[in-house]
Amino acid sequence: MIRLIRVHIPIDYDGDAIIAAVCRDMRITPDAIGSYEISELEPLTKSKPVTGYTATVTFRLKDCGDEPRVLHHSANKRAMQYDIPTPYMPPIRSSRVRPVVVGFGPAGIFAALTLAQAGLCPIVLERGKCVDERRSDIDIFNRDGTFNGESNIQFGEGGAGAFSDGKLKVGAIDPVKLKILTEFVEAGAPESIMLLAKPHIGSDKLPTVVSNIRKKIVSLGGNVIFGAKFTKILTKDVKLYALEYEKDGERVVLPCEKAIFATGHSARDTFEYFHSIGVPMRSKGFGVGVRIEHPQEYIDRLIYGADRKSLGLNAADYKLVTHLPDGRTVYTFCMCPGGTVVGAAGESGMICTNGMSEYARDGCNANTAMLVSVTPKDFGGDPLAGIAFQRRIESRAYAISGSYRAPVQRLEDFIGGKCSRSFGDVKPTYLPGTVFAQMDNVLPEFISDALRAGLYDMFDWLKGYYLPDALLTAPETRTTSPVLIERGENYEIGGFSGVYPCGEGAGYAGGIVSSAADGVKCAISVIEMV
Repeated sequence: MIRLIRVHIPIDYDGDAIIAAVCRDMRITPDAIGSYEISELEPLTKSKPVTGYTATVTFRLKDCGDEPRVLHHSANKRAMQYDIPTPYMPPIRSSRVRPVVVGFGPAGIFAALTLAQAGLCPIVLERGKCVDERRSDIDIFNRDGTFNGESNIQFGEGGAGAFSDGKLKVGAIDPVKLKILTEFVEAGAPESIMLLAKPHIGSDKLPTVVSNIRKKIVSLGGNVIFGAKFTKILTKDVKLYALEYEKDGERVVLPCEKAIFATGHSARDTFEYFHSIGVPMRSKGFGVGVRIEHPQEYIDRLIYGADRKSLGLNAADYKLVTHLPDGRTVYTFCMCPGGTVVGAAGESGMICTNGMSEYARDGCNANTAMLVSVTPKDFGGDPLAGIAFQRRIESRAYAISGSYRAPVQRLEDFIGGKCSRSFGDVKPTYLPGTVFAQMDNVLPEFISDALRAGLYDMFDWLKGYYLPDALLTAPETRTTSPVLIERGENYEIGGFSGVYPCGEGAGYAGGIVSSAADGVKCAISVIEMV
C-alpha cells in the first residue's frame, strides 16, 4: 500500500477526481491503481471561496512490486509505503480477583472494555448516574439551576466528554486508536469519523454510543455500578487488596488487586485524598479564560469566503494561537461550530463553562474557549494549588452572579473595559441564564490583560474576527487536569502496587481519543501482569 497525504481534490469530487489527483501527484496512469480509500478530508481554506479539500489517500497498485519505483518517481514527496493497521484486541487471560475501574469516562470506558475483552470481567465504580438519568439532571440544571453534585456535565457515565461535542483528535492512526474508532462506530457513532480530519460524534449521539459500549462490557462479564463513590484505597505491604466506596449511604469494601483510576479532571476530592495518603503527584499547567461566541454564519463566511451551504460544506471551525512577549500563550480550545456554551460546574456554589455541539452542528452560534496559559508559577507549587486557583475563579463568578447564571460581556465592552448593558446581534446560548458582568471582575488581572493582548493579535491575523457584538461567557477553567499523578513505566503508582492512574484526570491525556487510548494502555499493563 502507498499513503499519499495532502492531496488536493475539488470540492465536488467523485471517484474519478480522486484517482486523477493521485495520478497527478504520483506520475502514474489510472489503470495502475487497484483500489483506494480516502481519509482526513479537510476543506482547503487558504483560498476563498473554498474550491477544494486536502485529503489523505491510501491506495494499492495492481502490481505491488511497482511500489518502490512509483514512490521514487512521485511528484508528491509526502508519499510513503504504508501498512494498514488492524485494531488492537487483547489476549485472553484469567484472574481469581476481578480488576476494578474507577470512573466511566473515555479512559474508564475503554479500560473496562479492553479488560472485558480479555476475559477479566472488570467491575466499574462510577460515582454518577447512567447517561440517560444524567441527561435528565443536566436538563433540570439548564431549566432552573438545580445542581446535582454527583450527576452533571462533569460526573456520570461518559465523563465530561459525553456532553462536550465528542471531538476526536486522532492524529497518526495506530492499532489502539483504530480500535477506539472502530468500537465507536460499532456502538452507533457515524461512520464519517473514520474519514474526516477533524471527526466528531456530537453530544446528541454520544449518550447512545456510550450506553452501547457499556452494554457490550456487561455482555462480556463486566459490571458497572452507578452511584458508587470511591473513598479509600486499602493496602498491605504497599500492595492493593481492596477498595472502599459509598453507595446509597452504605460503606462497601470491594476486594481488588488491580485498580485503574480514570476519575477525570474534576474529581477534586479524589486528588485531595491521594495527596493525603502520599501518592506522588505534582501541579501542572492548564488554560483559563472565557468562551467566545460569534454567529455561525459569520464564521462560515470568514473561514470559507462564502455561505457554507452554497459550497456544500459543514459548519466552519477555526484554531488561533499567539505567543505574547512575556512568554504567555493565548489560544483557542475545543471549538464548537453551531454549538452552545454549557454549565460545567462539578461543585456547588461555583460556575464553570464548556462548549458542546450536536452532530449536525446546526446551532446559530459558534463558540470556542479563548484561554491563557497558566503554570505553577502563577498559583504555587503545592500539588493542589492549581485546584485552589480554579476554585477561586469559579466561586468568584458564582458570587458575582448570585446563582448559576454565568457572567457575560460583549467583546467591544471587554476591549473597552466597561460593563455591557444589552445584547447586540449575538445572543447567549448558556443555560440556565446569564448576567452582565466585567470579565476583569471574574478573572485575575493578568489573565484579563493577556486575553486582550492575545485578541488584538488574532484580530490582525484573522481579519473580521473582531465583531463588537461577539459575546464572552466566563469562566472556562477545566480545560485539563491541574495535577499529574506520577506513575512508572508499567503505569502503576510507586509505593502503591496495583494502582494505575489513568487518562486526563491523572494528567496523561487531553481529549476523548487520547484518554481512551491511555485507558487501553493501562488495561494492557494490567492484562500483562495477570
